Amino acid sequence: MTTTRRTLLAGSAAVASGALLGAPDAQAEDRTEGRPKPTVVLVHGAFADASGWYDVAARLIRDGYPVIAPANPLRGVAADSAYLASVLATVAGPVVLVAHSYGGIVTTNAAVGNTAVKALVYVAAFAPDEGETLQDLQTRYPGSGLDESALDFRPHSANGVDGYVKKAAFHDVFAGDLRQATTDVMWATQRPADLRALQEPSGAPAWRTIPSWYLVARDDKVIPPAAQRFMAGRAGARVHEVHASHVAMISQPAATADLVAHAAH
Repeated sequence: MTTTRRTLLAGSAAVASGALLGAPDAQAEDRTEGRPKPTVVLVHGAFADASGWYDVAARLIRDGYPVIAPANPLRGVAADSAYLASVLATVAGPVVLVAHSYGGIVTTNAAVGNTAVKALVYVAAFAPDEGETLQDLQTRYPGSGLDESALDFRPHSANGVDGYVKKAAFHDVFAGDLRQATTDVMWATQRPADLRALQEPSGAPAWRTIPSWYLVARDDKVIPPAAQRFMAGRAGARVHEVHASHVAMISQPAATADLVAHAAH
């Protein structure tokens, strides 16, 4: 796997520079169909950053897609959704909006009312209905190892508490199909999420009006696969399944990029 041979700290910069190369002012032309390709917006989840999309972004850029992978603030559902909505407002032309994990609740809210978003792609991600919380969905089915015992808690200056995955749990719970050396760096560089997001209710879901696709990670120990299948079925998503941990976009980048391409078409 190519990711394990790269320095993850350099991944964010590489994605960002690749996005600039892949997204000129005029959208890339689809040579087979003679029309502009949509911009792919990749949204990461909690305990991670945009470098997790490195291999997926590289494949999509190689295939001519404009790509951006913005930083998700991880400060709360409403705040993060408003931020992503502001990013989407700057993108010209059609958009395929792709999310991993917590990023799913953000995209589900941020895309509402945005007619440029033509497809939603969930990669082992939350796809809530109105009024649901992350905690509701994560505990509805058994199998998640990401409970309170797997987290470290650190108060921050905005009168909240950030959660970090403990080093002892990170590999087995978050990314069990990656090398330990890789997950050690991922653990060290993880970005925390404000724990208030766990109980913040979602708004009306964009998947009610926008076609969706879902990549189920069969070996996920963060969001149980049964929960993923439930959310995908309820949203009417086109579903593909892979044997992967929670970070399916890292361990299965080809399958992830292929699903995004299907959504783009």
